[in-house]
Amino acid sequence: MRILFLLLLILSMSIDVEAQAHKRAREQGIKIGVLPTGKYNAITDVDGVRVGHTTLIQADAIRTGVTAILPHNGNVFQQKVPTAVYVGNGFGKLTGSTQVQELGNLETSIILTNTLSVGTAMNAVVGYTLQQPGNEQVQSVNAVVGETNDGYLNDIRGRHVSEEHVLQAVQEAKSGAVQEGNVGAGTGTVCFGWKGGIGSSSRKLPEKAGGYTVGVLVQTNFGGVLQVNGVPVGKELGQYYMHQQIKDSADGSCMIVVATDAPVDARNLERMAKRAMMGLAKTGGIASNGSGDYVIAFSTNPELRIPYTSDAKTHAASTLRNDEMSPMFMAVIEATEEAIINSLFMAETMTGKDGRTVEALPIDKVLKLLKKHNAIKR
Repeated sequence: MRILFLLLLILSMSIDVEAQAHKRAREQGIKIGVLPTGKYNAITDVDGVRVGHTTLIQADAIRTGVTAILPHNGNVFQQKVPTAVYVGNGFGKLTGSTQVQELGNLETSIILTNTLSVGTAMNAVVGYTLQQPGNEQVQSVNAVVGETNDGYLNDIRGRHVSEEHVLQAVQEAKSGAVQEGNVGAGTGTVCFGWKGGIGSSSRKLPEKAGGYTVGVLVQTNFGGVLQVNGVPVGKELGQYYMHQQIKDSADGSCMIVVATDAPVDARNLERMAKRAMMGLAKTGGIASNGSGDYVIAFSTNPELRIPYTSDAKTHAASTLRNDEMSPMFMAVIEATEEAIINSLFMAETMTGKDGRTVEALPIDKVLKLLKKHNAIKR
């Protein structure tokens, strides 16, 4: 009887550890920043924003996928949204970025995938846009597709992502809670030497600052020296770039998508996008030479939407003054930092191409370190 009791106790402890390993940072008592989150603590807290994933885990070496971010429920080409792009480090492939920078708007969903599937994703987005009702006469589509290189775990040369996989992510996009970790475009990624993935977070400004929501989604595949809520986790666990010898590259990439319902034009959206890189830096990311670190920021505010065609010569809309932007900057920094940490906390150990294994972040050790530094509330 005593042996049976001990066996049950061990089993329950292992279940507890497993469950603990798949909790988001905030659910583990880690409160990053000072601003409150939205209902789902995700980019989908911004009204109208939807996220969809297609995850490909097949055979021994296919570890990749697609993530789609839709800015609103309508025809985005016909009702474009103000958008900006900021390049933290440009070793990457972000298609459509020059038109976004030139015109200040987005006319398709945003697609994230792996490096060698960017062309496939572009074709899928163009086809999807052309077939939408109301777009029958359209002859130019600016597809925005970002990527990170998941070739360490994924047979990236096989180019296994199809147009159907991209369309599936778009068509299945939804509001509410966002899947994180080894899903979609984050299926085969690596972050700080541990398993990376998709992460998301949001911040809700107080009413005196406008009551606006800022949401962030990240695809993490980069390196540096991991910090969690200010604690030097990577250093204390002995896993970080340039530790003893340069055995782990800090190269990779990070795609960051920022959404808000605030009336912010493209100029100030670019200023918000710049602050997202500060959130990345707070996690210990260094934007290395071989890292493509891009931020796409857009506003869903209905009054700022740009119609594809109009008889009007001007477009009048109220936008936030420069003096009102500081709370927005703070929200972006906090949400980006937490989204990156969530991508690590929700990722699982994965084995892929050539039998390579990337371990998940050791959550139990991280929590002990945070308690040691009084950086966790339990």
